[in-house]
Amino acid sequence: MERIITKIPRSAPPLTNRLRVAAYARVSSGKDAMLQSLAAQVSYYSGLIQRRPDWEYAGVYADEALTGTKDSRPEFRRMLADCRDGKVDLIITKSISRFARNTVTLLETVRELKLLGVDVYFEEQNIHSISGDGELMLTILASYAQEESLSASENCKWRIRKRFEKGELASLRFMFGYRIVKGKVEIDPEQASVVRMIFDDYIGGIGGGTIAQKLKEMNVATVRNGDWNSERVIAILKNEKYTGNALLQKKYVADHLTKKRVWNKGSLPMYFAEGTHPAIIDMASFEKAQTVMERRRTLCGAKSGTSNRYPFSGIVRCENCGKNYKRKVTAGRAAWQCSTFLKEGKAACQAKQIPETTLYAVSSEILGLNEFDPDIFIDEIAEIRVPEFNKLLFVFRDGRTAEKVWQDRSRRESWTDEMRRMAREKAKGGRQDGKR
Repeated sequence: MERIITKIPRSAPPLTNRLRVAAYARVSSGKDAMLQSLAAQVSYYSGLIQRRPDWEYAGVYADEALTGTKDSRPEFRRMLADCRDGKVDLIITKSISRFARNTVTLLETVRELKLLGVDVYFEEQNIHSISGDGELMLTILASYAQEESLSASENCKWRIRKRFEKGELASLRFMFGYRIVKGKVEIDPEQASVVRMIFDDYIGGIGGGTIAQKLKEMNVATVRNGDWNSERVIAILKNEKYTGNALLQKKYVADHLTKKRVWNKGSLPMYFAEGTHPAIIDMASFEKAQTVMERRRTLCGAKSGTSNRYPFSGIVRCENCGKNYKRKVTAGRAAWQCSTFLKEGKAACQAKQIPETTLYAVSSEILGLNEFDPDIFIDEIAEIRVPEFNKLLFVFRDGRTAEKVWQDRSRRESWTDEMRRMAREKAKGGRQDGKR
């Protein structure tokens, strides 16, 4: 019988799994040249990854960051999230300093990625983090990069402080009312008119919260497109630079890693330089604004002598005896009570106390606010009358009135944590006495 032979063609070799490769790029400045560098890095890494047949393109993550020591890098965080989701096998980055200048952060990140099976390749140092001696080399080189960052930070601070000693403005980048043109401070006419309006309104008796609301209604944009609020308005009113003078080194960078700026409370010298740039506000108007601010601060709770002042001080009046309400604190809970009742007792005046939280809530509701604003309250409300139990009559400065009824809280709701603790201790003591 003839043997039958059938040729079986050779099968194609099995395809190896391709590595999913991503790249991380970062520049440390918003200057045009740096942004072009960032675009060049993205283009370079995209081409590098896609030219390799054994690599699968997993994207390029690119941050424009002020510093490599900060954690405010959204693309870096997104890359780590994708690694945790199993979307990346290998990350390529230019150098250790591009990835992180903080040794601890670098090692924590590399170790986490190593546990996830993700390798990081640093081109300049030619190191794979997943290799046997990779972590040792990274520790040494990252420590060097961190010291280099410290040295650069100290040199930068030294240059700035020398400029301060000479009475020169330094590091001024954004300020409402001005524009910086080639390092020179110039007045922005449109914004300057808004600054003058803010000072005029405030000196005229309008509070910061009301001014902020007015600016919102006028659709006035801030320098960085944020929201106008009382704090932003007060910051403008307190800034001496609008007079053309400058108090230098009010803040300083305390830590080169976090780059956090802190208020200078005597740690470093400050310098007052006159005539450093064009003035928007004259000194007399600036000083008037500070006087008004101090008066408002006193009314809104700052200490004056031995007594505290609060937004409701001298405002809430008992219609039963004609006296003002005073603040008292019992077991950590603040409330307002008729001064006649406090001094002479219930026989002289039977007025009911009002929880401070109730006054805040009802006042906010009357003014249409989501939360209590002392500036707006002082601007709008002349007096709060208490005609009877659980009823408040608000008298506006323009003569309008509004009546509001408030509800008592249940005993359970009115108890503070301190009151509950004291009750438990009292009950415990009573049980122990009974056992004796």
